[in-house]
Amino acid sequence: MQALTFFHTHTGEQLQINHVPGILSVANQAKINTFLRDFRTGAIHPIDSGLLDIISAVKTRTHNDGIIEVISGYRSAETNQLLQGNSTGVAKKSLHMKGQAIDIRIRNLSTCNLRDVAANLRSGGVGYYAKSDFVHLDTGRSRTW
Repeated sequence: MQALTFFHTHTGEQLQINHVPGILSVANQAKINTFLRDFRTGAIHPIDSGLLDIISAVKTRTHNDGIIEVISGYRSAETNQLLQGNSTGVAKKSLHMKGQAIDIRIRNLSTCNLRDVAANLRSGGVGYYAKSDFVHLDTGRSRTW
């Protein structure tokens, strides 16, 4: 079991859950769904527990207990379309809209290191956004960009 502490950079909210890889209690599922809601619209969607497994594995492999800073979790189709209009880096069929992606950084861990460790897990997609200083993680097919 590992304590995962989250801080949402847009809402200022914090959440701490105890996570066991491969197992997500109903209570923790409800908490993470609400915490990672679309902060622009308030829409809540089920979050893939595999994201927590990836984050937990990264933290274990790096021996890091830093707070997980969330930039983006679930995105409604409306929000995704809005972001597409403002940026070329937003996928039309983003896994954020399925609750299968999260954009984060972890305190006391460089985003370069986060990217490399996550990519070596081969548990999903890993995107590195150096200018914005965050890493995209998803539970889709293993790939990097």
